[in-house]
Amino acid sequence: MIPTHRLFKPAYAALFLVFMPAPAMSQADSAQSAWPAHAPDPVEVSDSLKKIFRFEDTHAATQAKANANTVTVMSGTIGGTYVQFGADLASVLDDGDNLRVLSIVGRGSVQSLADVLYLKGVDIGIARSDTLDYLERKGYAKNINKKLAYITKLYNEEMHVVATKSIRTLADLKGKTVSADLPNGGTFITAMTVFERLGIDVHFVFIEQRLAFEKLRKGEIDAMVAVQGRPSKFISQIKEPDLHLVPIEYAAALQRDYLPAQLVAEDYPALIAPGEQVDTIAVPAILAVYNWEPGSERYRRVQLFTEKLFAHISDFQKPPFHPKWQEVVLTSSLPGWTRFPAAQQWLVAHSPAVRDDTRRKFDEFLNTHPNAVAGKDETEKAALFQQFLEWQSASKAGDRERSSARGTRESRRSRHSRK
Repeated sequence: MIPTHRLFKPAYAALFLVFMPAPAMSQADSAQSAWPAHAPDPVEVSDSLKKIFRFEDTHAATQAKANANTVTVMSGTIGGTYVQFGADLASVLDDGDNLRVLSIVGRGSVQSLADVLYLKGVDIGIARSDTLDYLERKGYAKNINKKLAYITKLYNEEMHVVATKSIRTLADLKGKTVSADLPNGGTFITAMTVFERLGIDVHFVFIEQRLAFEKLRKGEIDAMVAVQGRPSKFISQIKEPDLHLVPIEYAAALQRDYLPAQLVAEDYPALIAPGEQVDTIAVPAILAVYNWEPGSERYRRVQLFTEKLFAHISDFQKPPFHPKWQEVVLTSSLPGWTRFPAAQQWLVAHSPAVRDDTRRKFDEFLNTHPNAVAGKDETEKAALFQQFLEWQSASKAGDRERSSARGTRESRRSRHSRK
């Protein structure tokens, strides 16, 4: 038998609570009382959880839907511009079932092209334009340009050569040890090509950037090369007072495949003196893709990615995305490469609307400079227009750099005047 006092104790407690005066409600309590009676279960708002919880019932259908519109992008190593671009692509374009973009941390330009060619599930890779020429020139691959295509040129990657201040020119590195990053990346291709064309014989070693910096700091190597979009996150973190960026002259031997560029103090204040800049060269980065047969499933996925990328390109050119997106001109051509057919079709369909104003300015230029087109056929005029677009993009980037530099100088003068 249960004791009587144990049966009635809960009842007394209930009566006590009923007749006890309610405590005054604080402002915070009042605000909380307006909240829903319960927080939503994550499965109510997470599409991913919904798919997992439906696994047993609709596994086949869910799996098919999840894979139907998924593309993978092989980016680059941690700290580089490629990996930041890959993250930006996923951030803007990935909207769930309509298009899923998986950005994969990669190992550089050469590995990205190998992955696009051979790795199952890899659709797109970020690579450098000079990689294809290098592979063909060295005899490592024949007719590889027929298997690969490009969606668009992305931006120009600047060549950074970090060395002690005793190294004043590239020629000073003759006979010395230079790190050219890992052999699966693309930095070594640009580095070896540049030094070879300039006739500077160096001893290359292939060391990951962070380890190479430690060896440079300890004096175990003489220089390290990094080919990354300015500003390079990794290079900007170098604060050693005895190191600087070595200039690269835009010699005639480099002009076929590379562009002139500058590194500025605003991006690398610890390596470049205020108000100064360091001449260098740049190589285009591209979105490379396997040249799938039109109408195939893989072609359809890449086409979906391409069309959405082109339609939203202006979104990438705003903060907080990498400033290098502002250099992207979708209509820029790439010698030695074939445009992915879906990308070319989109440009043909949309370029009349998006390029009317640019074409008008170009025609005005031709009217005032008739000798520029004298004797040229329509194909040559079209090529000239492409060059005009690239020049216009470079001019805009230069205007932004000069504006930023002026702002920095004015800010310094203002601070000095207040002292």
